[in-house]
Amino acid sequence: MTFSKEKSKFWQIVLSHLTAEKWSFAFAVLCTFAIAAMDLLRPWTLKIIIDNILLSKDLPQFLDNFKTFFEEQKVLSIVAVASTVVIFSAVKGLSTYSQVFLSSRIGFRLAHRLRSELFAHLQRLSLSFHKRSETGELLTKVTNDTNNLRDTFSEFALTFFTEIITLFGMVVIMLVMNWKLSLIVLATFPLLTAISIYRFFAIRESARRQRKAEGKIASNLHEVLSSISVVQAFGREKYENERFETQSRTTLDESLRTAKLEAVSSRSVDLISAIGTFAVLVFGSLQALEGKITPGSVLVFVAYMNSLNVPIRTLAKVSAKISRALVSAGRIREILEVQPEVEDKPDAIEAKNLRGEIEFRNVSFDYGDGKNVLENVSFCLAPGKRAALLGASGAGKSTIISLILRFYDAKQGEILIDGRNIKDYKRESLRNEIGIVLQDTILFGATVRENIAYGKQNATADEIVLAAKAANAHEFIMKLESGYETVIGERGGTLSGGQRQRIAIARAFIRDVPMLILDEPMTGLDTRNEREIRDAMRRLMQEKSCLLITHDIQNASQADTILILDKGRITEQGTHETLLSESEKYRNLFEQKRGLSIEAMSAVN
Repeated sequence: MTFSKEKSKFWQIVLSHLTAEKWSFAFAVLCTFAIAAMDLLRPWTLKIIIDNILLSKDLPQFLDNFKTFFEEQKVLSIVAVASTVVIFSAVKGLSTYSQVFLSSRIGFRLAHRLRSELFAHLQRLSLSFHKRSETGELLTKVTNDTNNLRDTFSEFALTFFTEIITLFGMVVIMLVMNWKLSLIVLATFPLLTAISIYRFFAIRESARRQRKAEGKIASNLHEVLSSISVVQAFGREKYENERFETQSRTTLDESLRTAKLEAVSSRSVDLISAIGTFAVLVFGSLQALEGKITPGSVLVFVAYMNSLNVPIRTLAKVSAKISRALVSAGRIREILEVQPEVEDKPDAIEAKNLRGEIEFRNVSFDYGDGKNVLENVSFCLAPGKRAALLGASGAGKSTIISLILRFYDAKQGEILIDGRNIKDYKRESLRNEIGIVLQDTILFGATVRENIAYGKQNATADEIVLAAKAANAHEFIMKLESGYETVIGERGGTLSGGQRQRIAIARAFIRDVPMLILDEPMTGLDTRNEREIRDAMRRLMQEKSCLLITHDIQNASQADTILILDKGRITEQGTHETLLSESEKYRNLFEQKRGLSIEAMSAVN
């Protein structure tokens, strides 16, 4: 696994998205200031009514023009000033609506972009990364973590700044009004800040463990559901239930711990705020009795003190959400910063109109542990010819296929296609020149038509039918409930093994490419299916360079070249006839598979 040393791709995506949404973001910020302003102005309605109307104290300077009106029209003055409460609420409501809508839209679009970038990036990463990673863990990063960021930005990002602005505004106004009372309020801040900081870091760590546990649950769930037939066949349902319960318990414990932290910190904030309100009421009332402050000013302080509880509690709650979001951001960033181990060269060319010549020159390879899986492998497959790879499991046959497809790069030596190093070709264009039929046929939970057309973009209906007929699949497809529009189960679970294999062959047919890779295509088939698939394979391989992994001597004997691998080395190679006459190992293998000696076979002929 390699990491980029450049600026974090995650933050590049976030910043570029916010730049693209700059006007929406700017208006949402403007709404944030409007919301804060309305919260700051609301207590002043009560102060003006009590001090300037009921107690007839001098009006503030900005209301001097209304002095006569306030003195002569007490009732109308009360109604006029009180109506500002409705105005403030209306402005705040409209601003809140606009802020929530805009921030939600930005958040949803950001999540969509991150999810798309993450999915595209995962597809670009090397096969070695995916073999090391847990599928469920990756799924939670693509879905849960992006959703967590979306929710945090949509619901809490601007809320956080609203409360910060409101809190700062209240403190400034109180200091201007009466610095002594302000000191009482400010005295509660260190404790409130300490609680918020502790809550932030404690919940972030708990959230990290929780997300990790959720990833393991998703991996276990994916593994069990994708292998449900094995689980049921071995009667391991109870065992899997217990394993799932254990993993789920870890998530439950972390969730309860987080809930406990949030509850304790919220109640602590309430208690400290209540003590502050008590102190402001007592000290402010004493100052009012001495004439040092007006009753309305005391009410403003009390209102702000009570209001301070709201932004502080909100900030504490938001800090928990942000801590979780930072965990999610870190998990997404971790994936986006992983670089593919196999990448195109800057001057790589498109692989077009290839003849299909495949050559290995002293190729060695290991999976990073220093143990060679292939060692000095050399062979050449001429265009339109067939080569069969024979060897025990672990001999390196599948690794040769992976190297041709550039899932990995050779550690030593060269692999050439049409006389050119495959590193000179763009990976995607090279793979588009290769057809594949695997032993473990992988189909998608889509229609039969879509599964066949997966081998060629924009395939026409006629091309799909022709490919199915060539693969001996058309007849059984037409017997399905909706023919080519029949939706098959995930991984083709609603079809038989032979049917799945014929659709896979049709998918290779429709590509019409010069090179073909066949990995044990006949394994596990009954006699009838084998006969039909063998016939389809014969048509598929015509005029194509074909590399066949097989244990079937009958298939191997029809190849132009047979390569025998043993512990990562090609120990013998040649035609069927040459190996029969010159290789005791191949001859013994042939006799074992066929159940006949060479003499008995000659007698039959």
